[in-house]
Amino acid sequence: MYDAMPERGIKMISQSQLQEMRSVDITQVDRSTLVDIRNIHIDTALPAVQKVQSYLEQIGNPYCFLCGDTPVKIRFVSEHKTLKQSLCDYFLSLK
Repeated sequence: MYDAMPERGIKMISQSQLQEMRSVDITQVDRSTLVDIRNIHIDTALPAVQKVQSYLEQIGNPYCFLCGDTPVKIRFVSEHKTLKQSLCDYFLSLK
C-alpha cells in the first residue's frame, strides 16, 4: 500500500492511494475490512514521523475505520472554523 523511501526509512502513501481511501462509501463498506481504532497503539517515544507511519500502517485507511461496532468516516475541510464553533452552530440549528 505504501511507496518506500528507504533512504529515510519512511513509507509514503501515494496521492492515488489516498484518493481511493477517501472515496470509500461508509454505507457500503465491508466492516470486516475496517480496523477498530481502539486497537491502535502508538509508541510515544518515537519521533513524530514514525508515529504517523505507525498509525497509518495499523489503521490501514485513515479516513474510514471502526470505533467499537460503529463505522466512522472522517473528512477534512479547509474552513477556519474551530470545533467549538462548528458544534455551537450545529446545536443552534437544532432549535
